[in-house]
Amino acid sequence: MKKTYSFLIGILVLFIINTAMAQEQKAKVLVLIYSDNGGTYELAKEIAKGIESGQKVQATIKQVKASENPKLKNIPVATVEELAAYDGIAFGSPVYFGNISTGMSEFLSKTIGLWSSHALEGKPATVFMSAGSGAGKELALQSFWNSLAVHGMVLVPNGISGYENIDKNIPQGNSVLGTTSLASLNSVERPSRSERYLAEVQGKNFAKVAFALRSDENTKSVNKVGVAEKDVNQVLRDKNIVLPSLPKPVGNYELYARSGNLIFINQVALKDGKIVNPGKVGVDVTEEQVKEATTVTMLNVLAILKEAVGGDLNRVKKCVQLIGTFNTPDTYTKHAELMNPASNLTVEVFGEKGKHTRNTSGASSLPVGSSVSIQAIFEVE
Repeated sequence: MKKTYSFLIGILVLFIINTAMAQEQKAKVLVLIYSDNGGTYELAKEIAKGIESGQKVQATIKQVKASENPKLKNIPVATVEELAAYDGIAFGSPVYFGNISTGMSEFLSKTIGLWSSHALEGKPATVFMSAGSGAGKELALQSFWNSLAVHGMVLVPNGISGYENIDKNIPQGNSVLGTTSLASLNSVERPSRSERYLAEVQGKNFAKVAFALRSDENTKSVNKVGVAEKDVNQVLRDKNIVLPSLPKPVGNYELYARSGNLIFINQVALKDGKIVNPGKVGVDVTEEQVKEATTVTMLNVLAILKEAVGGDLNRVKKCVQLIGTFNTPDTYTKHAELMNPASNLTVEVFGEKGKHTRNTSGASSLPVGSSVSIQAIFEVE
């Protein structure tokens, strides 16, 4: 009975692991909307359905601002900063007098930081709109395209995809630039069945592009710098590098500080609440023991860095500098050798982005008896 139970548990664990890995390999698309009365949201659901139909892309619907509309109030609100984390974005909005809605316009006006850092360049984008009577819909779609083109996004039109299968006996919101819904024409429920169909087709087409560009970008990254540009989480798994739990501050300070795009971290050789190999090199501990403590210290730094970037180490753009201080006698001169494990670990995890400037020095004592202290500076997205 115990063997059968253990076998079933093993199968369940493998299933969970395989499911998690499959999810991680999927491209991720944000369906970002502003909706007044829910019409744009209805189209968004069809777009998302089409995106996920091929099972290679995951769609997430979010809105640019909170709404009190019962249909919309439970939809999460997106932040400007998170846009760069997706492999593609489908934008949806009502048409306001031949233009983008005020809510979407206000959100896009906050993306100047993404523009200046080229964060959205090369990412695919598509657009869809709830168009009232239909007057001005092409103007509105084009104004949408203009804003996204400034970001250098790859614009994906719908063309005439799906046109042959729509009901041509009633007005429909089809457009080569993106699906629209003629929201004010109430002869049929809006979005109409045909408009919903066109939105699903648009989602399917967009998913193909998003997945292809994501795969192409991953291939380019690997070919360019080998292991360096692999997903950092995958690197950690492949190399069996386990980051520790976050150490607790022992005073009135923070584990890290951020200034602009720079993260500053200071750490010692703390593990499970105790200092690893404390003391002075050559007196209390050997050089090999200090090198072990250096690795422990750098793992603490990486754990804190992961916390600082919201759990995604792929947002690290560069290790700028490492500074190692060691508890050594006055005549000791091999500080650089003691620091090498920290430098090697950083490059092992981040590849080319992990290469940094460095300084090492000795001290007559260090906090809490640690044999090593490391200061680190990282540039992040």
